[in-house]
Amino acid sequence: MNRNKLTFIYLCLTLVGASMLFHSCKKEDDNAGGNSVELLAFGPSPALRGGELRIIGNHLDRVTAVVLPDGVNVSTFTAQTATLITLTIPEETEEGHIILKTTEGDIQSISILTISEPIVLTSFAPTTVRTGDTLTLSGDYLNLIHAVIFSNEVAVGDSVFISQTKEQIVLKVPETAQTGVIAVSNGAEIPIIVESELALEVKVPRALQLSPNPVKAGTVLTIEGSDLDLTKQIAFEGSNPVTSFVSQTAQKIEVLVPANAHDGFVKMIPGSFIEIPSTDELIMVIPTVQSVSPNPVKNGQNITVTGTDLDLVTRVTFGGDKIGAILGGGTSTAITVKVPISATEDMVSFGTAADKTVISAEVLQLIKPTLVSVTPSDAQFGDEITIMGNDMDLVTSVNFTGGISIGINNTTLNTAIVNVPIGTMSGPITVVTTNGTEVASAFDLNILLATNAVITSMPTMAAPGDMISIMGEHLDELNEVIFPGEVPATMFGQKTATLIEVFVPQGTATGVGNIKFITFSGEEFFSPPINIQGVDPVQDPNLVFFNFDGLDSWWGDTGSIENDPSLTLDGSNYFRVNGSLTNWTGFFWRNGGNNFPGSTIGTDISGYVLKFDINVLEPITGGEFAWRLKGSDGDFFSPWKPWESTGSYVTNGWVTITLPLTSFQDGGNSIPNLNNITEDFGVAFNNGTSMVNVCIDNVRFEAL
Repeated sequence: MNRNKLTFIYLCLTLVGASMLFHSCKKEDDNAGGNSVELLAFGPSPALRGGELRIIGNHLDRVTAVVLPDGVNVSTFTAQTATLITLTIPEETEEGHIILKTTEGDIQSISILTISEPIVLTSFAPTTVRTGDTLTLSGDYLNLIHAVIFSNEVAVGDSVFISQTKEQIVLKVPETAQTGVIAVSNGAEIPIIVESELALEVKVPRALQLSPNPVKAGTVLTIEGSDLDLTKQIAFEGSNPVTSFVSQTAQKIEVLVPANAHDGFVKMIPGSFIEIPSTDELIMVIPTVQSVSPNPVKNGQNITVTGTDLDLVTRVTFGGDKIGAILGGGTSTAITVKVPISATEDMVSFGTAADKTVISAEVLQLIKPTLVSVTPSDAQFGDEITIMGNDMDLVTSVNFTGGISIGINNTTLNTAIVNVPIGTMSGPITVVTTNGTEVASAFDLNILLATNAVITSMPTMAAPGDMISIMGEHLDELNEVIFPGEVPATMFGQKTATLIEVFVPQGTATGVGNIKFITFSGEEFFSPPINIQGVDPVQDPNLVFFNFDGLDSWWGDTGSIENDPSLTLDGSNYFRVNGSLTNWTGFFWRNGGNNFPGSTIGTDISGYVLKFDINVLEPITGGEFAWRLKGSDGDFFSPWKPWESTGSYVTNGWVTITLPLTSFQDGGNSIPNLNNITEDFGVAFNNGTSMVNVCIDNVRFEAL
């Protein structure tokens, strides 16, 4: 046992001794730095002849000898530094003052060194005990003892001794005692500590047999062994220790196996908190899957799984790493699971809380739409068409010949309705389902031209107020020019058969859109896509909480601050994410105490919105941006996913996005008070997979 540790343990138990030690240390600190030799303290006192004497002071390296009473000169030290001298006390030493011999003269102690008769610990009985047993220590001068210290630094003070005489101490073995040597201490400021020569053996609970094994989570495990009544906790792998048992005796414990227990040794934990592993390793039962039906199945519908021990299943994973919902009412032999709308064809994986996994024997096949016809079969740009077939409610978007894709207006079991996008060419159409499956038609859609006008060249990007040049043929057939957002152009430059110069009107909707032209005969004609760039100005700089020019991120999983001149919005820094992401991936985060302007808004949630400027450089096709405001009222999220309805979203330029603060929800509850957002705030990608290449700047609140 470490003597210094034993000293510290007892001093912690003895308030007066601890305060005296503190005073001596404080005095030494106060005088450190002087030039004179100083004697601050010495001990132990009483001391044992043949034992160690420790002298504490300053500049003690100048001491040439120590004179102990009466006239015992010691010039050979066991250790000597500027602040500490240790020496062995000769047998002829008596009680009295000590004297330090220095080059500056003699220094005599104020206190008297007293000599103690030797404390002797000769034996203890019994040599093997259980916690709570009575232990008898035998020796001499044990009446001077104030604490018995066990091997794991557990001290028992004399106030709880059963009895104490000069030759004997009787006490209870504490619940926290462990096997090892024991020691006795006289409790002095620098205590005398005497250790036993032999180790005291403290019995611990031992698990010798586990049954049943394998065992099912949630059922009773029987543990047989010895001294099991000493067990306070049982630790299963992967689970928090269990403190409540079904039954407990010295030979047997019955305990419920936690739902999340893993394979591994079971550990018995007594009051000393030692973990004693079982002789055998516990194996957890895994479920078996006999059948999955129906197969094939439609996305969004349910499958029935039969087998054994299926009540252990906590997680069902379909193709595409999509998690299905386990519906209520299941049994150990059958469960019902909803197939995720975005799952793909693959084996189905069934996982348990014990981290066990079993895989279905066959691939779960998924129903695909069948395309029968389209009405009308001849259409112009912008016309609404109806695609007819079976299982059309799975369709989310349509790919037209010419490489143009557009989201569905609405679907039923047998129809999908969509508008023909500009740029479509005659040919087959392909529907895209919720899980990304593509089904091509055996028939063609015929595209009718609405006018002879043809656009051969025009900008792909512009901003409100810019004049753009549209070049082509037969442009003199065009009467009106209407920009995205149904904003008509009112200012023009030249207008000829081959050129139209037009100013982008204020109020034009930002983002990617098409300019609509109306001919003199009333027919509509649309331009190729154009990206109308534009961001809202920051109304109140005090409400900006991420600008990446000082209001930066504390942590995140991906992305960094950049300032590429070709990408920056206004010459300042922005945050860039560029990678293929799957499920939760944090972008930028801080905590509510760091420059969060919630106190300005308080409870006026309906009167404010969250805005951020974003440049989406590549199409985002899945997942969502999870904006988060977490505090004492709850954990509130607002998902931003404009690509959900169209299957793809890109801006190729900076635009401002607005999210009402009322859209932040926690279990259907809105934020009551923005001043209570005291924890995380920021944004992450979540619930899907997509390439994400975006720049974000100026995250702020703004009054309506």
